[in-house]
Amino acid sequence: MIYITRRERFNAAHKLSRVDWSEEKNAAIFGKCSNKNWHGHNYELFVTVKGEINPETGFVIDLKELKNIIRQYVTEPLDHRNINLDVPFMQAKMASTEVLAVSIFEQLKMPIEQKGIQLHSVKLCETENNFVEYFGQYQSK
Repeated sequence: MIYITRRERFNAAHKLSRVDWSEEKNAAIFGKCSNKNWHGHNYELFVTVKGEINPETGFVIDLKELKNIIRQYVTEPLDHRNINLDVPFMQAKMASTEVLAVSIFEQLKMPIEQKGIQLHSVKLCETENNFVEYFGQYQSK
């Protein structure tokens, strides 16, 4: 078993807030991230897949294929968009980095596994100091 990782980047805006909370409560819980006029990040996404090396190609997966899957299912829908308003796979979800990472994993799992390999993890960097890693084991309540 070998692991290989592809990095992609995208820029997107979001806001952390709950419509069932007051503006004051949202500000107390989410701080500047609940700004009514949104805010944005330059995200870095690391997608790690695992599998056996194909003896004919020497690849687990052709990285051009992996790049195209990530771009089709994740970066194109997210890049220069409002995560809360414009991204179908984030509708009615909290636009936190944690939820976004889980949702990205869910978007990529099937198209990657159709290539005969496994999606191992998604690492999503929101800032140079804050990132989330997800390995596909979270069960939402």
